[in-house]
Amino acid sequence: MQGNILIVGATGQIGTELTLALRAKHGNNAVIASDIKMSEDPIFKDGPFEVFSVLDRPRMEAVIDQYNVKVVYQLAALLSATSEKYPEKAWDLNMNGLFHILEIAKTGKLDRVFWPSSIAAFGPNTPADDTPQFTIMEPTSIYGISKLAGERWCEYYFNKFNVDVRSIRYPGLIGYRSEPGGGTTDYAVDIFYHAIESGKYTCFLGPNTRLPMMMMEDAINATIGIMEAPKESVKIRGSYNLSGISFTPEELANEIRKHIPEFEISYAPDFRQGLADSWPNSIDDSRAREDWGWQHRFDLARLTSTMIEEIRKKLVVKS
Repeated sequence: MQGNILIVGATGQIGTELTLALRAKHGNNAVIASDIKMSEDPIFKDGPFEVFSVLDRPRMEAVIDQYNVKVVYQLAALLSATSEKYPEKAWDLNMNGLFHILEIAKTGKLDRVFWPSSIAAFGPNTPADDTPQFTIMEPTSIYGISKLAGERWCEYYFNKFNVDVRSIRYPGLIGYRSEPGGGTTDYAVDIFYHAIESGKYTCFLGPNTRLPMMMMEDAINATIGIMEAPKESVKIRGSYNLSGISFTPEELANEIRKHIPEFEISYAPDFRQGLADSWPNSIDDSRAREDWGWQHRFDLARLTSTMIEEIRKKLVVKS
């Protein structure tokens, strides 16, 4: 790789683990982490960290020049539940953050750009089961609207300016290294902390709400995989469907009970239920598998056992 890597929004759920993975692969000094404030997480002390907002294009461009950055992962965003509370802020951050990166890439300074879309880009009229790569997309949330618009911007900049921008539609992501970030699928992270610490959890989605989910390790492998694929293999420049497994809160609770038999779950659906109901039950990601070799590794059993083991370790360290 010629030049360095910049991760914008590095302290979030995805960014934290992506920083670890890319530094392990390319070296600490080759990966510049950034966010709107300095993180206290010790993992960021192993390499460069810059403080700026993705909305501050001059500052971001100065960092790109300073470190000879050629690859940018643009992860800064407000997630689904938070976006509904602050729609204007969400639109500004989610859209203009992407736009600034694309404009910088258009000048020729960057070789590749990664920007994540989401299953939130779909909507209630989208086929819910095995949702196709190309289908009706009529999102009803601010977050989903921004993601669908972002997909169109990515494809436009590729076709119009030959910007090598790559994207995947993340399902719900489950990881143990960072705290939930305000997404509708975050129950599937939060539930493990409550199961371990108190043995009880009240879920903000109904028991039979089936959603596509993925272990964070799989998501990181997919993210790096599409970015390292040959340019000619990346044939979709809007965003690729991506899937791992699909399950309901009740199915996850039953799997947790295999490790914590006394675990109790109750349900109190809130406004996030409406968001979840507009999203797919399962995803057809065959194009990603065919075009650039995507494969997931975690099923529900492995995901659950890994989360319980790692969060128990984390809580012991904190205590």
